[in-house]
Amino acid sequence: MDEAAVARAAITVTGRLVDKLPVITKTVQQSLVAAISELRDEEQLQQLLRDTVESNVETFFAAVRHGISVQNVEPPIAALEYSRRLAQREVSANALTRAYRLGHRAALRFILDEVRATDLDPALRLAVYELMEAVSFDYIDEISQRVVEAYQDERDRWLESRNSVRASRVRDLLASGDDVDVDAAAMAIRYPLRRIHLAAVAWCDESGEGDELSSMERFFNRFAESIGAQENPLFISVDRVTAWVWIPVPGEAADDVVNRLRVFDDGPFLAVGNPLPGVDGFRRSHRQAQDARTVAVAAGAALCRFTAAGDSGVAVAALLGGNVESAAGWVTDVLGPLAEATENDERLRETLRAFLGSGSSYKAAAEDLHLHTNSVKYRVNRAVERRGRPITDDRLDVEVALLLCHYFGASLLH
Repeated sequence: MDEAAVARAAITVTGRLVDKLPVITKTVQQSLVAAISELRDEEQLQQLLRDTVESNVETFFAAVRHGISVQNVEPPIAALEYSRRLAQREVSANALTRAYRLGHRAALRFILDEVRATDLDPALRLAVYELMEAVSFDYIDEISQRVVEAYQDERDRWLESRNSVRASRVRDLLASGDDVDVDAAAMAIRYPLRRIHLAAVAWCDESGEGDELSSMERFFNRFAESIGAQENPLFISVDRVTAWVWIPVPGEAADDVVNRLRVFDDGPFLAVGNPLPGVDGFRRSHRQAQDARTVAVAAGAALCRFTAAGDSGVAVAALLGGNVESAAGWVTDVLGPLAEATENDERLRETLRAFLGSGSSYKAAAEDLHLHTNSVKYRVNRAVERRGRPITDDRLDVEVALLLCHYFGASLLH
């Protein structure tokens, strides 16, 4: 088939289609809105969709009439702007790409009808259709990629901006006094403040893939769903690997929600507060989670996978661990040589801590440590000997010092 003859015939067919551009535009737009519910929006956006369809069809016709390679065709301004608007309204990228596929199919029907209506030789008609189909496919393939790139860029920018504003409002709420319009604040941060809140600080190691925050957010969404929460958690990114989180806890789940989170899947490092109600609970649970994280980070990887403010000794450790240098000196004064950073002294300290924590019961301490009672008695006596004086007069000081050693470890010890 003579390529020049095919090109001339295609130009003729395209010229007729240009005359029908308003009808084609309206038909394609209506078919898209009917098929994709996410595109049924206000009049202003509908007008932009109409301009997008019209400019895409017109650009495609121009490429056929003038023999322009689709690689040299720039996406219509209306098409790029429409993709950005969809990103801002959180319409899925799938809806955008589907619109281009369905719009392509609708436009091909007009092309086929117009080719059939010509008095060209059947072989030439087939060649013209094949040419226009090929150009249209290349056009849709190229332009859809470009508009999706614009969509993704705008979505990233939009989410970053929106999250930045949301994070700022959350910080204002944390810093504000008691006089707060609860409903207005809830609307501003898009989170229900009249619930019971479990606050958490979550963090993880960098994976190199850049999806740490998304992975952590999915973890909390799954957990919230597992406890029957009716709303999504509030997730505020602090940096690339750290986030503040609030989970709206159903009343019936409040009593055991911390332990359920403790054993839920393999998640990030977590420091959590206590489940507390209302705006005051929103703030207090967050402060508790922050304190728990201070203890967790100081304790190191062995202890900080999950640290709850309600765990025994965590609140006290947070209060006394604010000045580690001063605490270290005090611990040395209280424990003497028992504060040495050796494996043997660590065993003696942990045994003495379990003994005192069990009400000075050798049997109970032995059960907690999975040791024989005589072994516990021996270690307790050795711990007292290492300290250099009995623990009867300052037992409370000894318990607190052992607690600090347990959580802060090497940072406190010689």
